[in-house]
Amino acid sequence: MGGTLWRGYDKAALDRQINLRARTPEHVEFFARWAEDSRRVRAAADGRLDLPYGDQPMQTLDFFPAGKPDAPLIAFVHGGYWQSLDKGDFSYLAPPFIEAGVAYASINYSLAPGATIPQMVDEIEQAIAWLYENAEDLGFDREGIVVAGHSAGGHLAAMAAVCDWSRRDLPHDLLRGVCAVSGIYQLEPIRLSYQQETLKLDAAAVGACSPQQRLAALSPELAPAILLAVGEEEPEEFIEQQGEFLAAWRGQGLAGAELTLPGRHHFSAIDALGEKGHALHEALCYLAQNGAIS
Repeated sequence: MGGTLWRGYDKAALDRQINLRARTPEHVEFFARWAEDSRRVRAAADGRLDLPYGDQPMQTLDFFPAGKPDAPLIAFVHGGYWQSLDKGDFSYLAPPFIEAGVAYASINYSLAPGATIPQMVDEIEQAIAWLYENAEDLGFDREGIVVAGHSAGGHLAAMAAVCDWSRRDLPHDLLRGVCAVSGIYQLEPIRLSYQQETLKLDAAAVGACSPQQRLAALSPELAPAILLAVGEEEPEEFIEQQGEFLAAWRGQGLAGAELTLPGRHHFSAIDALGEKGHALHEALCYLAQNGAIS
């Protein structure tokens, strides 16, 4: 038997926490519905698809305008354990935001094993910078950008929250807010799990790309407000990580809030983001429109 690796888990127990698809076999039905609903949206909506924000094949995004130049923007980063899924699978989230007067973008990025997590972090920063610089052409308020993401995308969104944008000659306070759903804020348990075979994380990447280890340099004046959400039926590791990250975030004097989503597992949690009237959707719209947690 192996010894304890993380939070009292041995290797087998940790893998059970991390293996979301095994835990929720019906994930295939969610993937199929997301793809079909998104296909319908792309066919009907006034979107600008496959806009390049870089030179690599996966460095593209889809943009759906809200029809007014002062609209804020939700820039969404998909999950898939940094290895799968696509921006096009999440077009279905666009209509409720557009109806609320919020523009929507869905971002692609290079995936493992062809890309490392540090490369993905850099690409998401590049995409956000491109959106900021092209806001007038696209038709939204560059001072109203909120980055949202689910699962691995929640991790990448949280990395955007701790980014030093001055490295890209952009304003320190570039983001109005960040929303991470079912996010991962410490990468060490991922490195210790079965996912390491594909992701090949080293100690440097764990340190540089774990949002919780990047908080010390943030100031309350410049950091975006952050909204975290996790399903009530998700693995304990995801619930624990959210609570620890929010506590560390608030410990820096930063503005943050969390929601627990009753009756939601990892794959149904993201649907709440696009459900009109749901507390998560309403809170994200408020964050985009006001730069504050409702």
